[in-house]
Amino acid sequence: MLIGYARVSKTEDQDIDLQRQALKAAGCKRIAEEKASGGRWDRPELHRLLGELDKGDVVVVWKLDRLSRSLRDMLLILDKIEDAGAGFRSITEAIDTTKPAGRMMMQMLGSFAEFERAMLRERTRAGINAARAHGRVGGRQPKLTQPQREEVRAMLAAGRSGADIARLFRVHRATISRIKDEQRTVTRS
Repeated sequence: MLIGYARVSKTEDQDIDLQRQALKAAGCKRIAEEKASGGRWDRPELHRLLGELDKGDVVVVWKLDRLSRSLRDMLLILDKIEDAGAGFRSITEAIDTTKPAGRMMMQMLGSFAEFERAMLRERTRAGINAARAHGRVGGRQPKLTQPQREEVRAMLAAGRSGADIARLFRVHRATISRIKDEQRTVTRS
């Protein structure tokens, strides 16, 4: 069975009629319609459609960007379609995974996505190494400076409560508790 998926963005004042007409003309018996951003993963109608696919079904979209704006997400969606034993067809781009040429096109897209992920990892690793070479370390900046941490330790030793100290330094009590635990660990060693 041909199952259509039509999507328009919430923020844009778009009309779904053009997509609906094209999907009906393509022979779709059922059309799932959604108002949601293509960059979001939480699209209930799409997930319902993917969950109800049977072997031999074909998911049809008017354009690829109606399915997803992210290549990574699109490939995940296409994997779910393939896992269900179903096919995929895009009317505008003339991609049809039920035919050899369409499957090849999707494999090429997957190869490009894999290449981009590898390049991104490589660039990220190079950036981290360059930052380390300049003395920067990853992770969050500490809430309190070293002198402030020493002051917290002194206040704790003087008997002030963690909640009171947290209010004074405008931090969460857990921050004070971590400093207290660090002090215990150092004392035991």
